[in-house]
Amino acid sequence: MQITFLGTSSGVPTRARNVSSVALRLPQRAEVWLLDCGEGTQHQFLKSDLKSSQIRRIFVTHMHGDHIFGLMGLLASCGLAGNVSRIDIYGPPKLNEYLQACRRYSQTHFSYPIKVHTVEPGKVLDDGEFAVYCQRLEHRVPAFGYRIVEKDRTGHFDVKRAAALGIPPGPIYGRLKRGEAVTLADGRMINGSDLCGETIQGRKMVYCTDTIFCDRAIELSEHANVLIHESTFAHQDAELAYQRLHSTSTMAAQVALAAQVQQLILTHFSPRYAPGNTIQLKDLLLEAKAIFPNTLMAHDFYVHDVERATA
Repeated sequence: MQITFLGTSSGVPTRARNVSSVALRLPQRAEVWLLDCGEGTQHQFLKSDLKSSQIRRIFVTHMHGDHIFGLMGLLASCGLAGNVSRIDIYGPPKLNEYLQACRRYSQTHFSYPIKVHTVEPGKVLDDGEFAVYCQRLEHRVPAFGYRIVEKDRTGHFDVKRAAALGIPPGPIYGRLKRGEAVTLADGRMINGSDLCGETIQGRKMVYCTDTIFCDRAIELSEHANVLIHESTFAHQDAELAYQRLHSTSTMAAQVALAAQVQQLILTHFSPRYAPGNTIQLKDLLLEAKAIFPNTLMAHDFYVHDVERATA
């Protein structure tokens, strides 16, 4: 699992930061899952090492423009390229209505199937290898955070040991690799888990934006390997955060601390903290690290590998 930040500004783009979009690359399946799609996201793809032809799923948090205005353009470009087989889109009510209106008035026709799924709190999907959950956050419009969970996998299968036990190679190995108990032709029962190493723990990534501090964000983020959380405002501007239902750097850190996550990555920064201003983004990072030391600050095209939890 590898995260690429395609946009880390809030509200409007700046010279250095585009608006919200995060790509999750799944190399083992040659897929890219997108979280939000602000205006200009397709241009950010062109500047990155990602391939738009690998986009399979898009998760939209809410219907504000800095999170969806790039969606129609990206989908249309993928269609013109003709190398996308299918895209599933997940998001709040009215998302499908919005996309249908865009298609109708622009007379855009896709050459590949698109399925829009309206999400509700709980499990969004389960494809056997990954499960995705969402939770309602606290914002001015219906907004959802997403939790992407890689399922645990059976550990390394010891082929030499299996051969030493006289287990014939073939389909039976596949069953043993999955940890199943198998009865051999000679009557012996072999437990596959005895021939496999330690279970490989799945990784968990959580994406929370836009939201003020809330208990549901903590619940969604519990024990995540990586929590990506909005940090629109500095602690000094907490009153603005409460007015606009956004988070401060300290609120994001408090969520990470309460949820006992492994890594916090801040994003979605207000342009008011540009270089030369009284408060700058480095100050937001220091504020967060004072509460949750293992905090990073994202920038456009920052790539982060999601590490498995260490004992």
